[in-house]
Amino acid sequence: MRHGEVHNPTHVLYERIPGFGLSDDGHRMAQAAAVHVAGLDREVASLTRSPLQRTAESAEPFERAFALESVPDERVIEPWNLFAGKRMKRAVLNPLNWSKLIRPSVPSWGEPYAQIADRMRDAMDDVWDATPHGDAVIVSHQAPIWITHLAVAGEPLPHDPRSRRCALSSVTSFERSGGVWREVAYAEPAATDGAVDVGAV
Repeated sequence: MRHGEVHNPTHVLYERIPGFGLSDDGHRMAQAAAVHVAGLDREVASLTRSPLQRTAESAEPFERAFALESVPDERVIEPWNLFAGKRMKRAVLNPLNWSKLIRPSVPSWGEPYAQIADRMRDAMDDVWDATPHGDAVIVSHQAPIWITHLAVAGEPLPHDPRSRRCALSSVTSFERSGGVWREVAYAEPAATDGAVDVGAV
């Protein structure tokens, strides 16, 4: 699951900067995601989250719904980015930053896509192996979830971030069979009309 809307009035790239928690709507979105998962009538046996505030707060409705304590895992965290704390439109237009944009396939401005895919796969494998029955919920971020989608589908990892199908508090479901992961469902249980979805890496 992706976290809910973040309180980000200055519209900066919040990356791993502390202090960026959910907005009021973000808490509502996270609750809607938990209700959706509970409505699937499947046992949820484990709950993992990124260490950041916005994912910790997004995990709280799941903790209440399934009587679980969320476990932080650095491997499902937001990617690092050289433009953290800046407004992306301004940063991209500044000629002083253009040298950081020369290799979008890596990308040259942040954590390599391949590294994100590898750490997410490692985390998912460990959570799967540690959850002998029931489902596991991982609360993460837009880029790691979308890159996992691309990796599992066998698609190229370089992409236009504007093309990601990963709405706030969306739920992307995977399963593993014979060591091979596949995506099995995608849902957007939270109403996001009017939501401010800026600041994601």
